[in-house]
Amino acid sequence: MATDDLRRLAETWLADDPDPAARDELRELLARLPESADELADRFAGPLTFGTAGLRGRLRAGPNGMNLAVVTRAAAGLIGWLGAQGGQGPLIIGYDARYGSRDFAEQTARVATAAGRTALLLPRPLPTPVLAYAVRKLDAVAGVMVTASHNPPQDNGYKVYLGAQLGGPAGAGAQIVPPADAGIEAAIQTVGHVAEVPLGEPGTVLDETIVQGYVDSAAAVVAAGPRDLKVAYTPLHGVGGKVLAATFAAAGFAAPAVVAEQAEPDPAFPTVAFPNPEEPGAMDLLLALAGRAGADLAIANDPDADRCAIAIPGSEPGSWRALSGDELGVLLADHLIRRGVPGTYATTIVSSTLLRALCTARGVPYAETLTGFKWIVRGAEGLAYGYEEALGYCVAPDLVRDKDGITAAVTIADLAATLKAEGRSLADRLDELDAEFGVHRTGQVSMRVEDLSLITTTMARIRQDPPKSLLGDAVTEVEDRLPDADVLTLRTARARVVIRPSGTEPKLKAYLEVVEPVTDGDLAAARSRAVAAMDSGLRPEISAALGLA
Repeated sequence: MATDDLRRLAETWLADDPDPAARDELRELLARLPESADELADRFAGPLTFGTAGLRGRLRAGPNGMNLAVVTRAAAGLIGWLGAQGGQGPLIIGYDARYGSRDFAEQTARVATAAGRTALLLPRPLPTPVLAYAVRKLDAVAGVMVTASHNPPQDNGYKVYLGAQLGGPAGAGAQIVPPADAGIEAAIQTVGHVAEVPLGEPGTVLDETIVQGYVDSAAAVVAAGPRDLKVAYTPLHGVGGKVLAATFAAAGFAAPAVVAEQAEPDPAFPTVAFPNPEEPGAMDLLLALAGRAGADLAIANDPDADRCAIAIPGSEPGSWRALSGDELGVLLADHLIRRGVPGTYATTIVSSTLLRALCTARGVPYAETLTGFKWIVRGAEGLAYGYEEALGYCVAPDLVRDKDGITAAVTIADLAATLKAEGRSLADRLDELDAEFGVHRTGQVSMRVEDLSLITTTMARIRQDPPKSLLGDAVTEVEDRLPDADVLTLRTARARVVIRPSGTEPKLKAYLEVVEPVTDGDLAAARSRAVAAMDSGLRPEISAALGLA
């Protein structure tokens, strides 16, 4: 883009931007032209689009960033769309402790009240599951959660939930799905100058009753039982700490030992390179605390506490082992099935096939959906439980129709305490499941790109010429989900590969699974074979197929 065009776009935006700090940011970039041309071109490459995940992007001035002007337009479009659908009732707004979150929440409330819509703000920075709960509890028309979940500190986001009136029974309190996202985006595009968007009163701040209601309901997810359990915990600089502690206390557990350096919300996330429990090193301080405290279980939430990760004592003294999302997902499902919780147990097409095997053996209804909780909660009639491998678990869909790291944490603590009272552990339960169903080893291969066309090209090439064999076994099935979804699945007698573009990052992802039966009761040998098949066989084969080797 020519420098003069960039200057014109930036000056037009600057004149309409309501945030003095953002205006200063753009003025500084304009003063540095032409040196700042690349940065300005990126900021004005296009608007931050509203999709099924709402908005998410870097905090920066300009249309391709998260800022007060973009949020004002998004709020005006959303509220206009709700009115056009005939939606009645309040809009509930929650926010985390990231940079800008409270300002974005309050601005959304002002846009809502100016349009005649009641706006109810959660009383303080709180977990995303509390917002999802409040939408159902207060029969809201919709909810907005200002959060970027586990993204880097320079990001923020804007997630939208619908109430029962517009979301229907399965989507009451769930994230939006098409065509709502396209409708909201179209409404945003009709918003004129930001300076002309009316702003009203700041809305009504709810009191702590709504938080206590969530805590009491979350604690009631687990039945009475043994509570002798030492837990180490980290909210990872996020907003889950106080709510989790209150939930554990209400459920009868002792207060967890908390990583002091990560206990309070901090939008800079100073102790971790990336605030995601899945990332290497993110749980190091937690595991060190667990060792010092003699804990039975280590639990981490991501910063908005909708995800849950755990680690258990390892086979060597003093060692700890982080469980995969699939391992925790099946442990929770097995626990709920053993407790007799009725209904359908669901997961996604990229998660382990172990849940299907478990449900088949136990005579329990099973469902499989596309990735994302917006699909899990809508994809199964009579949902009892759902999970996805990316550390998301819904153990109480009538309470929170989304992933919920708080109820997942108290449920896995309930299982761990029950097993401890029997002289056993979570590791023992995993051994039992592997011995019965075979070792299900999962993994991933990711291809990060700068040029998104490489993803399209690679998917087209794999579709045209998929691998004929994997691990020396013939590929017996190639399932292509186009045009409904850009997903390709390959299956052999003992392996499965699901290839799809990421929905949130510039990545192409391959989800891998190897299943090794346990013969003659030799679980260690089966696990060794599964590790070798994954690390020395399937992963390099798929890397080569994607052009990474």
